[in-house]
Amino acid sequence: MAYQMYLGDVLFPVAPSKVKMKINGKNKTLDLINGQEINVLNPPGLTEIDFDILLPAVQYPFADYEDGFEMPDFYLEELERMKLGKRPVRFIAIREFPSGDSFFDTNMSVSLEDYTVTEDAKEGMDVTVSVSLKQYVHYGVQQVTVQPKAAEPDTADVTVEEERETANAPELSSYTVRDRDCLWNIAKRYLGDGSRWPEIYGLNRDKVSNPNVIREGQVLAMPA
Repeated sequence: MAYQMYLGDVLFPVAPSKVKMKINGKNKTLDLINGQEINVLNPPGLTEIDFDILLPAVQYPFADYEDGFEMPDFYLEELERMKLGKRPVRFIAIREFPSGDSFFDTNMSVSLEDYTVTEDAKEGMDVTVSVSLKQYVHYGVQQVTVQPKAAEPDTADVTVEEERETANAPELSSYTVRDRDCLWNIAKRYLGDGSRWPEIYGLNRDKVSNPNVIREGQVLAMPA
């Protein structure tokens, strides 16, 4: 089976022989009052990916180079750039059968958590890097503007306003219900006092069975 592995836009020349992907759980075990233990199921946690990658110092025939042979320091600089960039990158693993048919692919956004560079005399000038990745989930922050609460008018101002509204309230013999109307705000607007809503209700019991529910378009008789 053929493998190709990308991290960001970098194709590793030799795919790792083993990749470990751990899908973490977020379930929580609780003890009930009666001593019974239960498991509360939660969505899975972030996936962790670990593998060792070989960076050849010579151009092996089994290595894969998209843009020509590169020495290990090229890949080490790319890893350092990803780490210092503080940004997620794409992790892509392409798996194909010898026939060329696709087996299955892995494609996810990840963060580069840790990597360890190992130089071993047994490997000559080749370098091995142990890489740890963690799945990255994009998120956003919603900004909310909080408006300061307006100062409440004193009692004298409220009294004057109420009297002015009462004096200026239009007199209606009937009223057509609009969207989001209720008996209280109709009484407030046209009778000058929201607490007079029972008067409207009393005149319209034949068409309003529940004073809390009036329908848009209803024509209500209004008290003098």
